[in-house]
This record gives sequence, structure tokens and C-alpha cells, in this order.
Amino acid sequence: MTQTIQRKLNDSAFVRWAAVILISLMMFFAYMFVDILSPMKANLESDPNLMWNSTTYGTYGASEYFLNVFFFFLIFAGIILDKMGIRFTGLLSASLMVIGAGIKYYAVSDAFATSELNVTMTSWGLFDLPGTALLACVGFMIFGCGCEMAGTTVSKAIAKWFKGKEMAMAMGLEMSIARLGVFAAMWLSPIVYKAGGSEVSSPVLFGTILLMIGLIFYFVFCVMDTKFDKQLKAAGELSEEGSEEEFKFSDLKNIFTSKMFWLVALMCVLYYSAIFPFQKFAPDFLAKTLKVEPEVGAQLFSFFPILAMCLTPFLGGFIDRKGKAASMLMVGSMIMIACHLCFAFLLPAFPSQGLAVAIIAILGVSFSLVPAALWPSVPKIIDERILGSAYCVIFWIQNIGLLAVPIVIGAVNDATGSYVLPMIIFSSFGVLALFIGMLLKREDTKKGYGLELPNIKK
Repeated sequence: MTQTIQRKLNDSAFVRWAAVILISLMMFFAYMFVDILSPMKANLESDPNLMWNSTTYGTYGASEYFLNVFFFFLIFAGIILDKMGIRFTGLLSASLMVIGAGIKYYAVSDAFATSELNVTMTSWGLFDLPGTALLACVGFMIFGCGCEMAGTTVSKAIAKWFKGKEMAMAMGLEMSIARLGVFAAMWLSPIVYKAGGSEVSSPVLFGTILLMIGLIFYFVFCVMDTKFDKQLKAAGELSEEGSEEEFKFSDLKNIFTSKMFWLVALMCVLYYSAIFPFQKFAPDFLAKTLKVEPEVGAQLFSFFPILAMCLTPFLGGFIDRKGKAASMLMVGSMIMIACHLCFAFLLPAFPSQGLAVAIIAILGVSFSLVPAALWPSVPKIIDERILGSAYCVIFWIQNIGLLAVPIVIGAVNDATGSYVLPMIIFSSFGVLALFIGMLLKREDTKKGYGLELPNIKK
């Protein structure tokens, strides 16, 4: 009996990495669905039943974050996560993603586009959107609540299963698998579109089915986590209520009064505002800049997550053993600045598919450095019992940028007919992120949070 208690599930490398794979696949399907319509931008705008333009598309892209930002859903999600645990919250988030995806599928289907309900919703004039886009935004809002909640839940789950172990490497692997979803969306969405009779709804239906499979995978993980909790209780590391230390609302003040927390949150919103909104416009940008078909633009951009996918686990392993997380944040920001400036000026001057892929791949290196260093740093500055709330507040602040930036980029693109100014806007976020990274490193040096130190304790 003693032997059983001493050796817990996460002591087995096979079992703890299998747990990461299960939850990572759920996030793979989620990331894939986020960008499932990115290669379809031109098709959305050319379909007379849908009646979309760049501004409409930008508003649709921003809608994913609307409820999270304006109705503070992510704040509540953090409290739910810390009070109810990773199993309940993960299943809830996966279910919300499926529901939202189903609504979005119906919104862009011919059945709705040709219905009286679409005409009625269009006549409302809400946000100057056609009915198809308005309903698609509703579905994307619900999906966004589930997706962002899932992201924070997965981070806390990995922190739990890899405490004192290869945490950064595990988070890096999860991010790599999730980002492969972007690659899959860029390639599979046009293929499914053609196979489905050139209907925009076909890739959305495909993504919805995959999200259902992701829900099943997370349920399997919950079975494993239930057994893990029993072992933790038997070992005296977990109370009968289910948490090492009982969560109290008063503890939340420790988040908002932490200078390091705000620096990390600002770093997050600035950096990701130059990445995720860019993903939604990148296929169209490449197609117009290189004068190729939208499908080719999507395929070229699909190389973006490849280097990130390959490098992130190794960079996480480096941080686990050697540290230097704060330094990585600064280097990643500098690379991102250079890449967006190249998109603004170099690629239009020398339009080459080879050059485009090279810049995209290098941007992927930045997308390895920053997340691999950022997310494992949060447990070093925030107490474990409010870690879920901390992640969710960071995601909420991030969502403010992710909501606003696509609207701005879509409007600027319509106004200028060019992507030069949008790329300059993206690069300016990188400059600000670099400055925040410098402040983070200075604060860590002064207060000794250990961002530059290894995660694995010897």
C-alpha cells in the first residue's frame, strides 16, 4: 500500500505525457477551428448570399472575444476553475466550443443564408452586419468563451501534473500540438471546401465534428485525473475538498496588486495582438501581395506554426534545465518586430514565395520563444490556489487586444486597400512588448522571482 501511495500517476513518464497528449488534442481541434475560415476570406466576400467584406470579416474575427471582454466571462471562468477544478471546467469549456461551433456552422450554411430569418436579422442593422455574419459572431462568441476557458484550464492541468517536473517542456509540447491546428486549418479548409461542393459551411462542419472528438478526449483525461486526485489524497497532498489550499475570493487581491503580474499581462496582450489577428488576415495578405490564389496564400502561411511546433518543446526543456525565460521574451519580441516590418516593406518590394515562407518561418521562431517562456513563468509569481484565476485574468486582458485589433485591421485594410499600415501596426505592438520584456527582466533581477532560473529542482 505504501508503495502504491508513493508512486503516483504523474510519476510515470508515460502516463503524464499521455495526459498532455489528450488535452493537447482538444486544443489542437480548438486552434484549428479558430482559423478554419481564415483561408475562406475571399470566398466569404464573393458569396452573394453571405454579403461579407473586410470590415465584416474583422468584426467576425473580433467576436470570438466579445463575451470574454465585455461580460467578463474569463474572470468568472478563472473563479470557476479555482473553485470547481480542472475536470468540471474542462468539460464545460469543451461543450461550449461544440455549441458555438454548431451555431457558426448554421450561420454560414445555405439553409440560413437563404432563409427569411437571415433577411430579418440583416434588417436589424446591428453593427452594420448581414444576418449571416451576425449569427456567425454569436456562435464564435460562445466558442470563444469555451476556447479561452479551455486554454487556462489546460495550463493549470499541466501545472498540476508536472509540478516539480518538466513543466515548461510539457506546456511547450501542448502549445506545439495546438499550433499544428493552424497548419491543418490552412491546408484542410480549402480541401474540405472543394470536397463539400464549394460551400463555406463544409470546413466549419468538419471543424465542429473534430471539436466533438476533442470533448471525448478530455473526458478520458478526466478519468485519469480522478484517479490521480485519489492518490494525492491518500498521500496527504490534497484535501477532501479537492484543493491543496482552499480558494478564497480575498486571495484575488494578490493578483491585482502584483507588479510582475501586470507586466506579464501587458507582455501577453501586446505580443499576441500581433500574432492571432495577423493569422486571420495573413492568407489574404499573402495572396494579394504575391498575386496568387487565396488557397496558395493559406498554404504558404501554413508554414508559420511549423518551426514553432518543432522548437517550443525544446525551448521549454531548455527553460526547465537552464532558465533564461525573461531573456527569451525579449529576443522573441525583437524577431517579431523584424518580421512584420519585412511583411510591410521587403515582401511587397521583392514578391517571392520563397522569401514569404522564410519570413513566416522566422516569425514562427518568435512564436516559440515567447509562449515557451511566458506561460511557465506565471506559476513563479502567483500562488497555486489562485493560479487559474491569474491565467484567466491574463487571458481576459489579452482578449481586449484580440477583440479590438481585428476590427482596426479590417477597417484600415478597407480604407487603404493595402496591408502596409496594418503590418506597421503589428510591428509597433512588438516594440511595446520588447519594452515590457526589459521591465520584466529588471523587476525579476531586483525581486528574485526566478524567471531566469531553471524550473527543475535538483
